[in-house]
Amino acid sequence: MEAGTLSGRYETAERLGSGGMSNVYKATDRILERTVAVKILAEHLSDDERFVARFRREALAVAKLIHPNIVQVYDTGVDDGRHYIVMEYVEGRSGAQILQRHGPVDPEIAAEIGIQACAGLDYAHRRGIIHRDVKPGNLMVVGGPVGGGEMTVKLTDFGIARAIEQTRITQVGSVVGTAAYLAPEQVRGEEATPATDVYALGVVLYQFLTGRLPYEGSSLAELAVRQQNEKPLPPSTYNDEVPSSLGTSVLRALEGDPNRRYASADELATGLRLGLEGEDVTLPHEEGATPTRALGGETATTRQLGRDTAQTEYRPVSPTRRPQPRVAPPPPPPVATAAAPKKRSGFSRFMRFVLAMLALVLVAAAVATAVIITTDKAAGVKVTKVAGDTVDKVVEEFKDLVNNNKEEGE
Repeated sequence: MEAGTLSGRYETAERLGSGGMSNVYKATDRILERTVAVKILAEHLSDDERFVARFRREALAVAKLIHPNIVQVYDTGVDDGRHYIVMEYVEGRSGAQILQRHGPVDPEIAAEIGIQACAGLDYAHRRGIIHRDVKPGNLMVVGGPVGGGEMTVKLTDFGIARAIEQTRITQVGSVVGTAAYLAPEQVRGEEATPATDVYALGVVLYQFLTGRLPYEGSSLAELAVRQQNEKPLPPSTYNDEVPSSLGTSVLRALEGDPNRRYASADELATGLRLGLEGEDVTLPHEEGATPTRALGGETATTRQLGRDTAQTEYRPVSPTRRPQPRVAPPPPPPVATAAAPKKRSGFSRFMRFVLAMLALVLVAAAVATAVIITTDKAAGVKVTKVAGDTVDKVVEEFKDLVNNNKEEGE
């Protein structure tokens, strides 16, 4: 679009940005004599009457959001079939531009961006408005280390995502471009809640800390599968300057189960502050982090803590403070004597073996004696004493062996 005038009031100049849904131009409000930003919707959206009607209603609702961390909407209209909205002009860079030009930012800067974004989101959520399309391109950063001076973060594009969602427009760029920031419940088609915006902002913060997405995929289906079956690696894996406590607070925002995620943007902001201070915001029922799982699952108390606070209650209980198991009392006397039958059983088997062997020896001795006597009689030798001594000796040795084993068994 060349420079021109919309509705005889807004004189457009250079283009500030473009996307699948709209083009944004810098413009001058001739009546109020101020610089504004004008977003003109793409033709495929402007031709959908249902979308335009819903978009205008959303724009009016968003116009009531007046907060330092939200780009304010001033006006909306149509000129020669071109639907537009007039917004506050922000002279800064989008989060997408910062990531593209500078890559990961300092952890403290990333946390501050998140905290300010949370302030804007919480303000909108309390008034019943869900953003539904939080991503780096919809975060404007003014000043700070990148632009100089005090940093201010402003959220933009409230309302457009809801209008698109309700009309089910799935043009290229309107869904594919934001798929990485969709919470699992959004992918499943469930109603968006404040927790869905928290998830999307968690993805943005992960990018600011690491320069990459927590989940990457070429399609919405692949992303959904990875969200379901994988856990993102801690940000410190890719950037060792990220404190582990800050990384944990971001991972908490990326929990696939909304019940384990921060329930509000305000909770996420608190978690980021605690993370910067080195506080542990790990969920109490996170696997391996607390005795509640070892004792048979989470309790109602831990569930309440997990949803309603981001304070130090989330710190895993120190092993030295874990409830010590009771020492079982010594077994009563019957228990000790219960083992005796095993010994007697073994002794009985041994005795049966000994008696069998003794009988065998006696038989053998008797046979041998008969043979010897018969042989010696033929030779005229008297051997009764010899035979008797031999048998008696064997019997006595077996008796001694039996007595010794009996004493050991007792």
